[in-house]
Amino acid sequence: MKNYAGYSFWLEHAQDDLTPRPPLDGSVHVDVAILGAGFSGLWTAYYLSQVDPSLRIAIVEAEIAGFGASGRNGGWCVAGFPCPTERLINTYGVDAARAVYQQMYTSVDEVGRVSAAEDIPSNFVKPGTFDIARAPHLLAGHQEELDVFKRLGLEDNYRLLNAEELREHIRVHNAVGAIWSKHGASVQPAALARGLARAVERHGVTIYEQTFVRDYELSPKPRLITDRGDVWANVIVLAGEAYLSRLPKLERQIIPTTSHMVITEPLGDEMWERIGWQDRGVVTGGGTRGGYLNKTIDGRIAFGAYRSVYPYGSKITDELDRQEAIFQHSRESAYDWFPLLRLKGVRFTHAWGGVLGVPRDRMPRMAYNPGAGLATARGYTGEGVATSNLSGRILADLITGKSSELTELPMTRHQSPDWEPEPIRWAGATFVRKSLQRIERQAEETGRYPDKPPLAQRIWRR
Repeated sequence: MKNYAGYSFWLEHAQDDLTPRPPLDGSVHVDVAILGAGFSGLWTAYYLSQVDPSLRIAIVEAEIAGFGASGRNGGWCVAGFPCPTERLINTYGVDAARAVYQQMYTSVDEVGRVSAAEDIPSNFVKPGTFDIARAPHLLAGHQEELDVFKRLGLEDNYRLLNAEELREHIRVHNAVGAIWSKHGASVQPAALARGLARAVERHGVTIYEQTFVRDYELSPKPRLITDRGDVWANVIVLAGEAYLSRLPKLERQIIPTTSHMVITEPLGDEMWERIGWQDRGVVTGGGTRGGYLNKTIDGRIAFGAYRSVYPYGSKITDELDRQEAIFQHSRESAYDWFPLLRLKGVRFTHAWGGVLGVPRDRMPRMAYNPGAGLATARGYTGEGVATSNLSGRILADLITGKSSELTELPMTRHQSPDWEPEPIRWAGATFVRKSLQRIERQAEETGRYPDKPPLAQRIWRR
């Protein structure tokens, strides 16, 4: 059996027995069959069980609940939406964009509400999100972001902070300001996923682990085809995020991209007094040393650098998670943000990685085709903790035929274009990633971004 605790700090400290549940043993018939016991599949099962307790629901998982991105992410539960806000407005209009963000705000609160109601030890706390500028040229982006939310009438949820105001919350080397959002929470993601799995089982859902889905078929007889039998259902739900790229029918609809984190040993009270960060608000910032940060309940700093790898042919392996160059870049970046860590000889105790799912246009899909008996939730591009909760609420309404504000959101009608075939896909993704890193370096050297977007940035936007 795999050492599942070794896949991330979060899984190791989930305070849960990671022994796999029994696998599927022969074919079964249910009302709803869900591929994937990550956040998307678990939230869908949870809300379906609340809307209609009579439904027979089965989740099929290749490893264990919370094995993928749900158990390895940054512990961010925030209202950031994967698709850029301006693109939402330009494509679907102000009203639709506003509705998306209002539901994202609700999703953050829902994670906290369900954690409390189901006694899930997720360590949920909601002090907000700090997007920190560590160079003057990054401040313009904060003002532009606030201006966009003013167009939506949502500016009261955000606030610009100067360097002195930011220091009241956290002391980061070279910080010149930040934009703060009230809808940001910190969670222990693996504990949330594992606790949510136990909750859905209490509500009558069956979870089959160690059961690999090889393919699926649709109406007139929808089923998940596994290595241990078939799961026949009225509705099948594809909720495997990056791992959906393993299915032949979806291999160009979503691609896996890596994300990597390191984490320090617990810091003492004296160090925290000098750093600040007493309220555990989640933190991010751009630049060549940019990343996403979290303060754990036991006083550690988790740092995830904005560096990634796309594997040729979308091949997901355990070796893909171990990118030592990115781990070392993350450690050096953390020292750069907080020089006190290096000064005091603070050690990093864990390093891990995983994959997230990226659609061609960064717009997630949360849809249901009743004629085909197919529902899906996917494409969070690293913004999945709260967005997956929204997916679960949307799919529960769609599958049970309930018309609501949720079922009118644009994600329910959207279909992303396919990614290019290999080797074009790998070459393009690698070119854009390296070029954007070069743009950041040039901006830091010159103090501003180029007036005309470089070729790589224009390709990225397309």
